Amino acid sequence: MIDRTLNYGRHVLKRFLCASDGFASALDIGAGRGDDLMTVREANPSARLFAIECFPANVDILKEKGVAVHSLNIEKDPFPFEAESLDLVIGNQILEHTKEIFWILDQASRVLKVGGHLFLGVPNLAALHNRILLALGRQPSPLKNNSAHVRGYTKPDVLDLLKSGFPGGYRLRDFGGSNFYPFPPIMARPLARLFPSMAWGIFFDFVKEKPYRGQFLEYPRQMQLETNFFLG
Repeated sequence: MIDRTLNYGRHVLKRFLCASDGFASALDIGAGRGDDLMTVREANPSARLFAIECFPANVDILKEKGVAVHSLNIEKDPFPFEAESLDLVIGNQILEHTKEIFWILDQASRVLKVGGHLFLGVPNLAALHNRILLALGRQPSPLKNNSAHVRGYTKPDVLDLLKSGFPGGYRLRDFGGSNFYPFPPIMARPLARLFPSMAWGIFFDFVKEKPYRGQFLEYPRQMQLETNFFLG
């Protein structure tokens, strides 16, 4: 039986955290019930934890866990943090739900310190099962039109997105995969470890290499992208 909790890759996040020098502060964008932030707390119990979350039930749960919560629209509202004030920004299984990717990456890059980490996790459009579905003329599962997803991602596409939007701004420190449809956990875990680019979910640990100066908002203007993106 497929274990869908593996889709969130929290063991991958834990691996990334354990390989780092530690985090004094962390922000989770679309934090849900706070499972990713609790993984951060496990790695560093003294870390200050912040969340952006709008669902009232989840807000209450986060507050009970001692997380400072801000309820706002991540696709148009500024993140309520000073520039270069956070050590870690997490966006796990959130970007595929959003249109305003340039605004979100602008705000995440603004509040992240130079040397800080950006952890991104997204469903993998190039997962093995999606390749098979497309070969059979079927819709890949992350991009079904009757679902909540509006974007699809592959590893090269994520790398191109950050490179084009913020040239030289991020270095990929680590990459991993989690879950491997249609296999049960005993097989899915090792397969995702061996073939991360074909796993259900792909996860990136980026390090911010230089100060951010609004490049993600300039890119759509410079390229004259024919979509009405929100740019502040």
